[in-house]
Amino acid sequence: MKVIVAKTAGFCFGVRRAVDEVRQQICEGKKPIYTYGPIIHNEEVVRELADQGVQIVDSEEELAQLREGTVIIRSHGVAKHVYETVERQGLVLVDATCPFVKKIHRIVDRYSSEGADIIIIGNDGHPEVEGIKGWCRGRVTVIGNEEEARNYTGIEGKKLCIVSQTTFNYKKFDKLVEIISKVRYDKVDILNTVCSATEERQSEAREIARKVDSMIVIGGSHSSNTRKLFEICSKECANTYYIQTLKDLDIRRLPSRGWVGITAGASTPNNLIEEVSKQCQI
Repeated sequence: MKVIVAKTAGFCFGVRRAVDEVRQQICEGKKPIYTYGPIIHNEEVVRELADQGVQIVDSEEELAQLREGTVIIRSHGVAKHVYETVERQGLVLVDATCPFVKKIHRIVDRYSSEGADIIIIGNDGHPEVEGIKGWCRGRVTVIGNEEEARNYTGIEGKKLCIVSQTTFNYKKFDKLVEIISKVRYDKVDILNTVCSATEERQSEAREIARKVDSMIVIGGSHSSNTRKLFEICSKECANTYYIQTLKDLDIRRLPSRGWVGITAGASTPNNLIEEVSKQCQI
């Protein structure tokens, strides 16, 4: 069996930056250390950090109970009022939000302060989308599929700003924007904020899936970008498998000869990708 590993697989810039920030706080002996939500969507990495004393705060109610310590904002970002709560509690704030996500926060904050309605192309309920919503000062709508795009109705004479979740499928983003543009006739500013690394990862995964006999997609169960990779690869290769850890890999389902492709979500450690690749070559 021959293996092709995607060059773009594994930690993206924002994820690596966030994990490194947590590890830096650990090295400096800062205690207690909290992350607001899991720092990234990878259970193995979160478990490793928990073993080193890093605790997770899952809500503002929990945050309001803290009296000391360092709170690290996760890579997905959070709403503006979460920062205000950390400051009000007198806690140390470390912002590990991905810079590309922070850019979206600034965009929606500016446009909404000028009176524009906001559309976020993405998955409602996803931490990144919830964080973006928390920077909008007025009307905000999340659209994730074609039906929602067709059903959207704007307010006559009101400016509209469209942004995207950074890990959204960029081809799907273009399709939804096309639909919205047909039913909306007022001034629309469209800002494709899908991360360039996401676009490259999806494009490479699609190309590899077209060539191989089987495809393996590695990533956490809650990882939006990994699920999108699986969706893209499944359309190109019928034998596409989604695994979280090496234990999930069933070699018996792979061909004894031919090609196997491997890609991974932005929150997948490189050592796991290497382990899966080696196992496929045994």
